[in-house]
Amino acid sequence: MDDRVMTAKNIFISAAAACGGTFQAVACTGISLTARDGSYVQARTIEWSRGVLQSEYVVIPRGKEMVSYTPSGPNGFKYTVKYGVVGLSVVMKEFIAEGVNEAGLSAGLFFFPRYGSYQEYDPAKNDTTMIDMQLAQWILSSFSSIDEVKEAISSVRIVGTAEDAAVHWRIGEKSGRQAVLEIVDGVPRFYENKVGVITNAPGFEWHLTNLDNYVNLFPGDAPSRKLGEVELYPTGGNSGFLGIPGDDTPPSRFVRAAFYRATSPQMATAFDTVLQCFHLLNNFDVPIGIEHPYGEAPDIPSATQWTSAIDLTNLRVYYKTAYNNTIRCIDLKNIDFSRVEYGSYPLDKVREQPIEMIRVGS
Repeated sequence: MDDRVMTAKNIFISAAAACGGTFQAVACTGISLTARDGSYVQARTIEWSRGVLQSEYVVIPRGKEMVSYTPSGPNGFKYTVKYGVVGLSVVMKEFIAEGVNEAGLSAGLFFFPRYGSYQEYDPAKNDTTMIDMQLAQWILSSFSSIDEVKEAISSVRIVGTAEDAAVHWRIGEKSGRQAVLEIVDGVPRFYENKVGVITNAPGFEWHLTNLDNYVNLFPGDAPSRKLGEVELYPTGGNSGFLGIPGDDTPPSRFVRAAFYRATSPQMATAFDTVLQCFHLLNNFDVPIGIEHPYGEAPDIPSATQWTSAIDLTNLRVYYKTAYNNTIRCIDLKNIDFSRVEYGSYPLDKVREQPIEMIRVGS
């Protein structure tokens, strides 16, 4: 078996075992915003608290012949890239976790342990099989709309990379339409995502129902009121959000992200909206210490390994990392996808946070 496949499987199997199947090491949060000029942006964090997550940006040219991995190696479904792609990968360059193609279709994966379940792997059907971690790459390489993905999804057999490490997917169009794809008992299920938020387990419909538990929340300050003969006053600002969950479980992050997104002012331009997404997602940075017993945290700056914002309208990928919070940008319009080489490159050339020194006086 290819060494890279062994590495990928070992990482996810080991993590699943260490987390008792709950996959506490992963806590990704996704949001989307639309600018006043109509530009559409999808943003997300990606977490991994067990150590440094190998991450790169990937460029895929049109016409590239691709072979999917199966649990037994690079011997699965074959296809030709129709649309040039820029993506951000994890573990292997083939595992695109978030990306966009030159047609303005975006796709990303979010871990979905215990709730997602695929078809059983059958080596006799390798020619139509791919592992779940490669589905986003295929979607981006092959389609320009959510409806095209819906029509084609039954033509491939999606199998798991590792036990108890399923994923689900967010797919977006530059029109602002967004869908969530979940595979349960081997059956693909698509949900229109009008709330514009995604996290992890449980299923997407459960998260929407759970929002009803927070119908009392509103932006701003709660008014004072009498309790019998006693006048009650808010103890500080933002009391309308009193009761919003503050932990980092997927249900709590979904609720917070939904309310932060819904109350965010609409920005004028795509770039302003990208910056707004980064500001909102700063609230979902996961400090490394909270996911480990005292004294057992690995030597990394944050469980939030990188944060991205993709401008689907103007075809730009923005990202920052735990090691360097400077926002970097890849403009797909500056890439000739008929000539560029297929390749992957580190998100950080140097894992070091630049500091601007301020000189005071002469």
